[in-house]
Amino acid sequence: MQLPQFQVHAATEEKHWWFTARREIFLALLKDVLPPSNEHLLIDVGCGTGGNTAAFGREYRCMGIDPIPEAIAFAQEKFPQQEFRTGSAPDDAQEEAAQADAVLLLDVLEHVEDDTGLVRKLLSHVKPGAYLLMMAPADPSLWSPHDEGFEHFRRYDLESFRALWTNLSVEEKLVSYCNTRLYPVVKALRLLSRWTGRAWGPSDTDLAVPVAPLNALLHWVFAGEKRHLLRALHKKALPYKRGVSVLALLRIPVADNDIGKQSEETDLDS
Repeated sequence: MQLPQFQVHAATEEKHWWFTARREIFLALLKDVLPPSNEHLLIDVGCGTGGNTAAFGREYRCMGIDPIPEAIAFAQEKFPQQEFRTGSAPDDAQEEAAQADAVLLLDVLEHVEDDTGLVRKLLSHVKPGAYLLMMAPADPSLWSPHDEGFEHFRRYDLESFRALWTNLSVEEKLVSYCNTRLYPVVKALRLLSRWTGRAWGPSDTDLAVPVAPLNALLHWVFAGEKRHLLRALHKKALPYKRGVSVLALLRIPVADNDIGKQSEETDLDS
């Protein structure tokens, strides 16, 4: 991403329906597996201009880290009460990574050439029992000037997404497409955008904030998917089979000896 795209992010991430709705979904999933507490540390990797970090920071202890100094400057100016750091994780946050209860990679992987290397490196640094929450653009057929403006390397399907952690010791709590309800609309707009060679918003992005009533409606439609995703998390519903984005909630399993200790403690308590 370049400075113009960061400026668009900074200007829209607190009001655009896509940002606000996905944040609602992220928080719903996190709260389900990790009760809000200042004792729980979250690391927002590739935090950009800080909107997600600040939102999570109201429920957890949260640190945002991004390698782009301009992005961190935007974040620190907008959210001075929040902790941000310029750098790359886990290399520039090894101590925090080892203590984190959750690591977030939210629309970051598509910007990273070696996405597999990043995921595997993060998973090797976090503690047993920690969660990794990831989201990325889905469906290569949706490729458009928006992806080019944001300098994306790829869009994922479930197979290529799962390949990021294949053969690693992780528990898949939830792997699903999302932004499913609006998929037909987005696909039509992206096809038209490809045909015209132009994105729908400023600085080669699709991040133009609609008029308030439409923005509220789109937020309601997208954010409403959290109910289905929570049911899928608890195996009471099937994950979505298509969508504009793909999402994964993974957990690092605890060691066998720790499981044994937990079982012994449970037996004693009973």
